[in-house]
Amino acid sequence: IRCPVKECDEEILHGKYGQHLSSHKEMKDRELYSHINKGGRPRQHLLSLTRRAQKHRLRELKRQVKAFAEKEEGGDIKAVCMTLFLLALRAKNEHRQADELEAIMQGRGSGLHPAVCLAIRVNTFLSCSQYHKMYRTVKAVTGRQIFQPLHALRTAEKALLPGYHPFEWKPPLKNVSTNTEVGIIDGLSGLTLSIDDYPVDTIAKRFRYDAALVCALKDMEEEILEGLKAKNLDDYLNGPFTVVVKESCDGMGDVSEKHGSGPAVPEKAVRFSFTVMNIAIACGNESKRIFEEVKPNSELCCKPLCLMLA
Repeated sequence: IRCPVKECDEEILHGKYGQHLSSHKEMKDRELYSHINKGGRPRQHLLSLTRRAQKHRLRELKRQVKAFAEKEEGGDIKAVCMTLFLLALRAKNEHRQADELEAIMQGRGSGLHPAVCLAIRVNTFLSCSQYHKMYRTVKAVTGRQIFQPLHALRTAEKALLPGYHPFEWKPPLKNVSTNTEVGIIDGLSGLTLSIDDYPVDTIAKRFRYDAALVCALKDMEEEILEGLKAKNLDDYLNGPFTVVVKESCDGMGDVSEKHGSGPAVPEKAVRFSFTVMNIAIACGNESKRIFEEVKPNSELCCKPLCLMLA
């Protein structure tokens, strides 16, 4: 046993401890002593142990936490442990780690949402390979997945394309296919060419008009609900709505290789699109406008109908 008296710190056999202690006249509480770990392994740090050893060492504490959780928190052991961990982190001023943990506990996760990553990739003009390089670098340097992988971005992108949202017309539209997968076609099919027209070859991705309109309105769901709420029209959720649409065709310039030594190609990109100008709802005899496009000439509110290389 190690003697607890200051400036003594002597190691004494258990049997001779009482005799040694009597030599310290100044000791009031003579039962104080601390065991020395003689031989055997030194006690390892909890986090360096195997999961089984961790469980073994924390068995008693786990039992107490379980009893507390059942008594006070309706049996939610996870919430008790997480909160203890948060408090411990904040007590040591580890606020960044605590904020991340709190985000995970609230189901937000510490990474960015795939749609946010997609917006970053588009707005900073990153190609897929450039984005992937950035994603890998950030993950390697920080050890955390802040950006989402490319496949998650592709899934998020699908939700923005016409044909993603299921819908049905009541009554059903006559002579309209229910198939929204149109695929690659000749963009000028259905256009009657006059004799003077310049011969042009096209490939295009064309969407069904009704599928594109449904996708645009689904995209605007929040604005529509906000508009209803602002005008106190929550009772009119089922419509009928009047949607005013402006159609437009927009040349997107040439898409020849701008950088590097590639050949100059004569291709032009063309987009047929529409813009939702305003949405109104019929309330009795009057019509109330619940949405109006503030910048109707901006290309940001163009919804695609046909994307074509000519």
